[in-house]
Amino acid sequence: AYPGGMQIGGGINPDNAASYLDQGASHVIVTSYVFREGRLDDSALEQMVRAVGPDRLVLDLSCREREGDYYVVTDRWQSFTDLVVNGATMSALAASCAEFLVHGVDVEGKRLGIQGALVSLLGEGSPIPVTYAGGARSLDDFEEVDRLGSGRVDLTIGSALDIFGGDVTYASVVARHRQLNSEGV
Repeated sequence: AYPGGMQIGGGINPDNAASYLDQGASHVIVTSYVFREGRLDDSALEQMVRAVGPDRLVLDLSCREREGDYYVVTDRWQSFTDLVVNGATMSALAASCAEFLVHGVDVEGKRLGIQGALVSLLGEGSPIPVTYAGGARSLDDFEEVDRLGSGRVDLTIGSALDIFGGDVTYASVVARHRQLNSEGV
């Protein structure tokens, strides 16, 4: 229905990734396949890159704050890995993917507001496109993410949408997105 317009994640591995791309996904999103036993598995990441190419791969660096740093978490966001999300990490991983998807897990789905420090870190440190998810509660969060992320971080909004039981109408998000894109924000 929307070839090349959507990304897919969940259970993605080198054996099935190409089929999703062939069916119209623009990118595949991976977390679990490349993070194993509390660390980034470089071999698994290389397998994914060989299977789809870095230009069709999105790395999910969903993270939680611990002792002032943000760490990638796995296993339904319950297990910390040893990978700190920072500029050095994102620079090192950027050659392996087209984009990062970063959930601010501590506020994800709670409509408590975005994690400003994390958004700032992403804007300062990511050499490639990055989409932040977590805590969005209003249309004003678009501008806040743009400001904190220095115009380099996109926002996804989920549980705050009316179609998922929230107060923000889907139509208003589409209108705001179009407005911001026409203004170059």
